Amino acid sequence: WAETSTLRATDLACRLEDAGIAAIIYTDIARDGMKTGLNLAETSALAAAVRVPVIASGGVAGVADILALKAAAAAQPNLSGAILGRALYDGSLPPAEALTAC
Repeated sequence: WAETSTLRATDLACRLEDAGIAAIIYTDIARDGMKTGLNLAETSALAAAVRVPVIASGGVAGVADILALKAAAAAQPNLSGAILGRALYDGSLPPAEALTAC
């Protein structure tokens, strides 16, 4: 995470898809563990650039984030899930609520 690159995430995702990758976990490292909400704009843009499943990561704070991702997936079906990380770990997102939201 310490080094930056001029390579855009969508360009890398397309290259990896061409190489045969089965799915992509897209982590917004600025939001990872911060519980500030998913970066749905960037995640959706990446999903639109590829055909493989895209899993959102970084920023999930609660059920509202799951519901927002679910709504975005209606327009972009390969948005296939989210990593819930800290929200599950610290108890701010109970597993039963997360499952119900799915």
